[in-house]
Amino acid sequence: MWLERFSGQSSHSSPAATPNRSFSPAPRRSIQLGPSTLPRRPGLAPRTSSLTAASFGGSTESLPVSGRIPNGTNLKHELASAPGVDVADPLNVLSSILGRLGDDHAEKEASGAAKKPDELTIDVEFGSLSLTQFAEGADGDITRDDHESGKHDIPVIEDFESEKNKFEDLHKSILACDEVLKSVENYLTSFRADLAAVSSEIEHLQDRSTQLNNKLENRKAVEKVLGPEVEAFAIPPAIVRKIVEGVVDDGWVKALEEFEKRIRSIDAKAKEGKDIKAAQDIRPFIDDVSTKAVERIRDYVVAQIKALRSPSINAQVIQQSAFLRYRNVFGFLSTRQPQLAEEISQAYINTMRWYYSSHFTRYKASLDKLSLFVVDQTDVIAADSAAKRTAKAGAKHDAFAIGRRADILRSGNEAAFPSFAAEEDKSTHHLEVVFRAYNIALLDNASAEYGFLAEFFTKQPFHATNRKFTEAFTPTFQLGQELTKQLVDGSMDALGILICVRLNQHMAFELQRRKIPAMEGYVNATSMALWPRFQKVIDAHCESIRKLTTSLPGKPAGSALSLTSSPATAQSTAPHPLTQRFANFLQGILSLSSEAGDDEPISHSLGRLRADFEAFLVKLSKGTAEPRKRERFLYNNYSLICTILGDTEGKMADDLKSHFEELRDKLEGDA
Repeated sequence: MWLERFSGQSSHSSPAATPNRSFSPAPRRSIQLGPSTLPRRPGLAPRTSSLTAASFGGSTESLPVSGRIPNGTNLKHELASAPGVDVADPLNVLSSILGRLGDDHAEKEASGAAKKPDELTIDVEFGSLSLTQFAEGADGDITRDDHESGKHDIPVIEDFESEKNKFEDLHKSILACDEVLKSVENYLTSFRADLAAVSSEIEHLQDRSTQLNNKLENRKAVEKVLGPEVEAFAIPPAIVRKIVEGVVDDGWVKALEEFEKRIRSIDAKAKEGKDIKAAQDIRPFIDDVSTKAVERIRDYVVAQIKALRSPSINAQVIQQSAFLRYRNVFGFLSTRQPQLAEEISQAYINTMRWYYSSHFTRYKASLDKLSLFVVDQTDVIAADSAAKRTAKAGAKHDAFAIGRRADILRSGNEAAFPSFAAEEDKSTHHLEVVFRAYNIALLDNASAEYGFLAEFFTKQPFHATNRKFTEAFTPTFQLGQELTKQLVDGSMDALGILICVRLNQHMAFELQRRKIPAMEGYVNATSMALWPRFQKVIDAHCESIRKLTTSLPGKPAGSALSLTSSPATAQSTAPHPLTQRFANFLQGILSLSSEAGDDEPISHSLGRLRADFEAFLVKLSKGTAEPRKRERFLYNNYSLICTILGDTEGKMADDLKSHFEELRDKLEGDA
């Protein structure tokens, strides 16, 4: 076949291998179909490329735009590895064409056509002609050897003519493949350039990332050192917004505390002597926020003070819920604006002075409506009971027996007498009930107020708190002293006055326990009002006994005593009625003085009362003519006194019991 000549050209045909060439007038043309003799196809430049596996190894290498692929490049593998290129393999195209050529030869042999020689012995010179041009003018140019000119000319030409279209198709396929390879080459060149740009960008990003990591590490190291310093000078916007615009509640107080904490930190830095520009820059801002906070605190406290003037308001509720709950805000106000804080505190003191004065005035008016037992000059110990009953009408009571009156001293947990209950109570009470009700109410309110002042005005010294407390309660204290004077003046109820003394002492102990020293003045003033009155009552009782003793006759036979109903009574050895009252009175005073100290005037007062009573008994016993009856009379009176004082406890009680027992024992043998 003719195509087989191409494959065996170099080994089977050469000009020197055909010595028996026939003469031809046409110039000799050598049919060399190798790469060096074939004419170059028009429009196709030799392909060169630098797309090798090594060309993609470095990302920074620049790609040559006009590089060419050497003729020996394995395009099959490059095309197969090129992504996105769908081009038919040229070898497959050539194989399909050659296959069709083989099929045509088989058909010709079957139809009886002349068999082509196994080998072409003619050398053809193409010159500068293409295969098509050479085929068109081959009749006059081809020279043949003499021994084969008549035998093989016509079959070769016919064979070439019959295969011409197929070779043209092959040529077109090769051209198409060449175009595809050009586009692939351009694509790969562009891809390589893009890949180099991407690689360069990646390297740039890597460098940039390294720089950023270094900067991040440096900033972390700097932040670790400067973070606390910067935080000390920073005030969060949320805190400022809450202070300036928020509602005054627990969150507002916390924001103010945080703001104050940061102010103290900045001030501490400034006191260290460091000239920090941040502190200088933030100082105007701090002043503005502080001024706004002071304005809001002022408005809030003034509103609460006005609420205290509302009718039927409970001051303790407002103090606990509105003042003490936000006590730190007033401390901030005292620090920033001391003069304004003093003015607001004075407004509060004035309000509370009016509050307590008005409320205790109404309470005192309610207590004045209580009915009290009247114990006046007719109730002295030596007064005639019959004359007393005729002179005074009212509720019956024993002014000299303690009874259950001492229970009021043991009811320490009992609340004060409510005002509405006092207005509706129709029963009769002793004076100590009114005294205790007022002073218990005063003690409770004073304790609450003093505790509030000490806790709310924390920035003020101790003496300032006492001064404010005294100023707020001065009218109330004066009202209490007036009530005490009203109860004891004109009263001869020594037991009631002594119970008030003990109540006042208990209040003093309670004030010490509650740590309220500001009420010591009121307690002392009350004590100074009670003790003198008690001494006057004892003096009145002693005077009444002395008067009765003076009225007794000095001899056995005489007129009847005013305290006896008949002359026969004077001769009786039964205890005198005055002894019963004296013993009861003495037992009541001793039971109220079981814990009394030596500094109290009770011992001296009881000594005078006892001496006057003994003088009365001795003189009264002299009215009996018989000595035996006289001694029996004295013995019975002393025995009665010892019996009544038997259960009384205390040092003074023991001394008096020993005294009367000694007098009784002296008369026991004679009686």
